[in-house]
Amino acid sequence: MKKTKLALAITAAACALLGAAPAATAAPAAPPADFDVQPLIIGGGNASNAPWAARLFTNGRETCSASIIAPTYILTARHCVDGSGISFRVGSLDQHSGGTLVNAVQIYRHSSDLAIARIDRSISTTYAPLGTTSHVAVGQNVQIYGWGATSRCGSEINCQARYLKVGTVRVTSTTASDAYGGLAIRATRVDAIAAGGDSGGPMFSNGRQVGVASTSDRVSVTNYTNVTRYRSWIQSIAGV
Repeated sequence: MKKTKLALAITAAACALLGAAPAATAAPAAPPADFDVQPLIIGGGNASNAPWAARLFTNGRETCSASIIAPTYILTARHCVDGSGISFRVGSLDQHSGGTLVNAVQIYRHSSDLAIARIDRSISTTYAPLGTTSHVAVGQNVQIYGWGATSRCGSEINCQARYLKVGTVRVTSTTASDAYGGLAIRATRVDAIAAGGDSGGPMFSNGRQVGVASTSDRVSVTNYTNVTRYRSWIQSIAGV
């Protein structure tokens, strides 16, 4: 199965990488005849309440999704912070306006596909509560959030959602692999699937964040780095 990092490409080379897959993996199957792509996280609908939501910008360009987990700390994917000039819009469902614009002043990278950004000011909001291993299990339906592509449109640069999307997927494993070989939650499409630009966005189970978007085939399978397995690292930096 072809696995794609979900961040938007920010250079021509990165765009080529976005569509690449290891030689040992197969291309994703074509969507079934009744595959519904409207409204396209791909699928799902618009979120109505997400005060913890954060949109990530690289040199002013929308590239990834994220979540604020403490007054000065934002959680996202490691592959989303490879560039420079990382900033965020926090607390708005509209990626173009509202909320608060903040800049990253320090980036902490884990060996898995996780990263934490320390921002340049304290934000008072409802932060994303983080889950433990008891909050997610195989067979559960969970929610994913992001401003990513709303259809399978090549580089996915021009088909991102303006407003935060939410969709439902079903957990099939809690010990799969993310883009860097870290532990991930694998899930399959219920009414949505993650796509380019959803990288770094949260997966929620039982009201708590349990994952961070890492890879997807953009059809039926997605992998979210398993936040519950890396809580000690997150706590050592953000205190939560």
